[in-house]
Amino acid sequence: MAEIVVKFDDKVIERIVTEKKRISIGRTNDNDIVLENRAISRKHALIEFNDKAAVIIDNESLNGTFVNNRKITEEVLRNDDIVTIGKYSLIYHSEIESTGESMAHMDGTMVLNTKKQKDLIENDRLERKIVAEYGGSVLLGEENAEFAEYKLDREVTTIGKAKFVHIKAKGFLLAGIQAKIAKEGEAYSFVNLGKTGKTKVNGEPITRCMLKNGDLITVGKTTFKFIEGQNA
Repeated sequence: MAEIVVKFDDKVIERIVTEKKRISIGRTNDNDIVLENRAISRKHALIEFNDKAAVIIDNESLNGTFVNNRKITEEVLRNDDIVTIGKYSLIYHSEIESTGESMAHMDGTMVLNTKKQKDLIENDRLERKIVAEYGGSVLLGEENAEFAEYKLDREVTTIGKAKFVHIKAKGFLLAGIQAKIAKEGEAYSFVNLGKTGKTKVNGEPITRCMLKNGDLITVGKTTFKFIEGQNA
């Protein structure tokens, strides 16, 4: 059974577990998930569930719906995807892992004009431009990288200190091949192959994980940003 964790300013305010086939998200009280903020449209988005997947659909909202920092119209959700609506974050778990004055009466939806919203929209525009240029998923060199942009066009891309790896990384005690990025269908996995703790995603050490758009990959002292080409 799926779970949706609703956060505001990094604080959990609600956990939703439902067996309904469709849940609505919006500002007014007749929604299944009520987000009380004028940046949220009355009927902002909905999530449809079936036996195989959950799909989030933006309801032509004024300020948009983002999945992993990418503006979407309709998107299949994967485990741990982060949906951003206004100032709220909704974290989707495909399976349960753990057990002010209302503004809903206001007539209009306020255009969100915060720095965060502007950054989301600009970031989405730039990422789509990069994906269109390269025709697929890309790594951006963020820190101590030897390149600005690197197209992931192999079934397996190796990262480490050896001369023969596809992507060089810097740092002490790194293995010749410290990690790899493997294409699995339309998705990519990131796998640690060397010393534990030297391979991280979004600051957390990993053994293996599936990459999401916007993930920060760190190998040793080198950091890359993963830009997903799917649904670009």
